[in-house]
Amino acid sequence: MQWLIRFQVLRTIYKSSYGFHSAPWQLRYQSSSKTGAARWNDHDVPEEFNFASCVLDYWAQMEKEGKIGPNPAFWWVNRQGEELKWTFREITDLTCRVANIFKQTCGLQQGDRLALILPQVPEWWLATVGCIRTGIIFIPGTIQLKAKDILYRLQVSKAKGIMTTETLAPDVDSVASECPALKTKILVSDHRQNGWLDFRSLMRSASPDHTCFKSKTMDPMVIFFTSGTTGLPRMATHCHGFALRSSFPSCRKLLNLKTSDVIWCLSDPGWILSFFGSLIEPWTAGSTVFIHYLPHFDPKVTVQALFKYPITHFLGVPSIFRMILKQNFTSLRFPTLEHCLTSGESQLPEEHKEWKRQTGLLLYDVYGQKETGPICGVSRGMKIKPGSAGKAMPPYDVQIIDDKGNILPPNTEGSVGIRIKPTRPTGIFKCYEGDPEKTAEVECGDFYNTGDKATIDTDGYIWIKGRNDDIINASGYLWISPNLCIQKNEIQEVVKAFIVLSPQFLSHDRDQLTKELQEHVKMATAPYKYPRKVEFVLELPKTITGKIKRSELRRKEFGLM
Repeated sequence: MQWLIRFQVLRTIYKSSYGFHSAPWQLRYQSSSKTGAARWNDHDVPEEFNFASCVLDYWAQMEKEGKIGPNPAFWWVNRQGEELKWTFREITDLTCRVANIFKQTCGLQQGDRLALILPQVPEWWLATVGCIRTGIIFIPGTIQLKAKDILYRLQVSKAKGIMTTETLAPDVDSVASECPALKTKILVSDHRQNGWLDFRSLMRSASPDHTCFKSKTMDPMVIFFTSGTTGLPRMATHCHGFALRSSFPSCRKLLNLKTSDVIWCLSDPGWILSFFGSLIEPWTAGSTVFIHYLPHFDPKVTVQALFKYPITHFLGVPSIFRMILKQNFTSLRFPTLEHCLTSGESQLPEEHKEWKRQTGLLLYDVYGQKETGPICGVSRGMKIKPGSAGKAMPPYDVQIIDDKGNILPPNTEGSVGIRIKPTRPTGIFKCYEGDPEKTAEVECGDFYNTGDKATIDTDGYIWIKGRNDDIINASGYLWISPNLCIQKNEIQEVVKAFIVLSPQFLSHDRDQLTKELQEHVKMATAPYKYPRKVEFVLELPKTITGKIKRSELRRKEFGLM
């Protein structure tokens, strides 16, 4: 069934003027750069802040008063050409209904935890904001999770509810009996299932009258599970101040969004990049969030969309840009695109040069973690130093430190540290929930130690070198252990294993060894995590200090050598 038809419940609610409708993409965008929600400086933090009431409801009021243009707040399309657009007023109405469902029907209260394991469907945005309105702590998760991953997350988080699709519902049901805290299961589907609440049916009767929870800036808002690079994933708890940070002047400079802008962030809703790039940042600026739903990344469809729709900002992991460049399109001169931002790892100088040659646009970098959000970046107008992650973004005081928390001089390799004493900056995670020992472990003197190795030059640009622990960067999406080969969920690109065999295995059949390795990873982790590509080499390229030259492996894999 077509995705548009699947949302019949919302179409019914807003049959005449709200919800899903077809419309020409040519919008008459009006610049309203002088109009904006309440702003704070980088260091004065209000006692209370709630993104739903302070930002979204503000823009809804501006729409009502006719003070901003007719641009949609949310614009969703799919490959079948189906389309929906919501204004801020419609988002306010819908998310108030969701908030009432969570509280009145599901019995969830402030401080309860709700796991959200959804693809890029509109319900993810509604549920996320619905949680913020009620003080419910939401836990995003990628749809690539398997039953044992879901079990672990539900058990350690003590989540009282979960919201997902019919695809993952059987996995949830298979482990639900082992999760004593779990009381509510919410299904996003056209088909009802026993033991699950039908979200779309509930929306028909939900009331739009709701009073937003007056959250303290330091109240918990969201829990992101870390990638589990050196052990089981940990719960990084963020407060409502994480969303407040996007209102700070220094953070607004990164994308420099206006109400007339349309931003497309290609990231799975389970990752912090999606929360930052397709919800908090754009809606703080009153911009349009654009989503082209694709079960898997498709460079051809992506390029077609960049030509068809008036997208001004494009955000994604480095692999997206590499894969577009590898397709040899006849033209990449997109008519409305102004700004491209990549996050996860620094692009190679060759990639910067080629992107500029083919698109006429510069490629900007931003670096961060699930514990921190953006740490540093190259803001619009800043000089780009290819390979650098840019400069520190206030209110973060970022330094390169040694293992005792001492600040190192320029061009000296150490760990990326964020000053947390005497004052913990707004935006950084509160703690690893339920793990005070690990929380204390990452505190290094007056700093939070990110675990990333880097240098800083005399101009203040930060150059990420790798990790302190024994892990690699999987094409810019996840920091992972070498023995945990993980495929990025929305990218048709995989982790490739470069293997140097021990002497006793040199005579073994390579095809058989490849199969054994892949099966081992499937058994030890999950079926979707096995390395799709394996190459046996005599040695790995190394620096004079013995470190692996991962950039050379990347160049080789992407045909740059």
